Amino acid sequence: MRPRTICIVLGGGRGTRLYPLTQPRCKPAVPLAGKYRLVDIPISNCLNSGLNEIYVLTQFNTASLHRHIQSTYSFDPFGGGVVDILSAEQTEAGDNWYQGTADAVRQNLIHFGVNSKDLILILSGDQLYRMDFRELITKHHEMSADATIAATPIDESEVSGFGLMQVEDNFSIQSFVEKPKKKEVIEEYLMSEKLLKSVGRPKKQKACLASMGIYLFNADVLMDALDSEDTDFGKEVIPGLLGKKSLKSYIFDGYWEDIGTVSAFFEANLKLTDDQPPFDFFDPYDRIFTRPRYLSASVIINSRIDRAIVADGCTIKNAKIERSVIGVRSQIGKKTSLSNVVYMGSDVYESDADKKDLKKRGIPPLGVGSNCTIRNAILDKNVRIGDNVTLDPEGKVDGTYPGGITVRDGILIVAKDQAVPEGTTF
Repeated sequence: MRPRTICIVLGGGRGTRLYPLTQPRCKPAVPLAGKYRLVDIPISNCLNSGLNEIYVLTQFNTASLHRHIQSTYSFDPFGGGVVDILSAEQTEAGDNWYQGTADAVRQNLIHFGVNSKDLILILSGDQLYRMDFRELITKHHEMSADATIAATPIDESEVSGFGLMQVEDNFSIQSFVEKPKKKEVIEEYLMSEKLLKSVGRPKKQKACLASMGIYLFNADVLMDALDSEDTDFGKEVIPGLLGKKSLKSYIFDGYWEDIGTVSAFFEANLKLTDDQPPFDFFDPYDRIFTRPRYLSASVIINSRIDRAIVADGCTIKNAKIERSVIGVRSQIGKKTSLSNVVYMGSDVYESDADKKDLKKRGIPPLGVGSNCTIRNAILDKNVRIGDNVTLDPEGKVDGTYPGGITVRDGILIVAKDQAVPEGTTF
């Protein structure tokens, strides 16, 4: 059998750091940038790298992800490509849910048809970046590595939230430390001048290498490592290989953002409205793929829009929108102001007859009504915001409030399918 590269996207956790966005869906299915899903990023990176055997491992709220994958990624029968979802299942070997990232891969090895000469690429489902995995694979072979871990330089002042690697000049990994706080520990993990030079950074810069949670294994090495009770790659499997196998680092110095928290997700979306956004969705060669919806162009009437992404199928009338992301099928009423808002849009349209019927029952139609003011907020899919509503998290403590409203990391969130009655002030 010819060696293959099997790509595995990890999306099996509950996504508690992204709650309530993960209440109705698993983490990889969370909408991104107006029309995409988080899972589109690692899958597109694989496809743009010529890798088309991709498995997404998940176990919580998978229906939305299934619909998206099935309607987005299909291959002709001659290419041999597949994007498949593997959820936790009961088998003769066991009936446990995934106990961690490594356990998720272990439980699904039977489905991959792995040959000992294959490569297995482990990816995260909640990161925003663009990487050519062919370069990672080439470096892996050149370094004669058993496992290669992608790492990105992080300024010394920002490393306390990351897992760091101590890497020698030949890219060998010597040790790991998780989210260090002590200065003397951090200094032990500073990049050498040679490593800084290898990525074009000033030799006097103080930076450390943070693990990106992207792992490339020789299949036989991974299978041996998973023949254990270890459940997590970062905490158990990878450290357990130190001194036993050839562990190397691949340094990636492009834009990379872990968007696994509400605040990181919010800022990553809003940064896309910058004059020169750190992540370019307009790259003609490395496209980000997503579901084709065949929607009409958006209609914008007598509105002021400054630094915004507006997806397809929207209607915006006499509104003011600043530094916001407006998702597919969004409806925004007259004299409404949105500032620093990620609005995910709607799954369907409503007819005029439906809107009249809803109004009789005191239910706002899909979208944001007229004379509304909304700041620093995430509006999830299919929300109904009535007329004359004001939403602003300023001065509010983090927590869950009546009406499907949550404040987290100082950001107001209206949960999916929730209705905010006319005249509400929060």
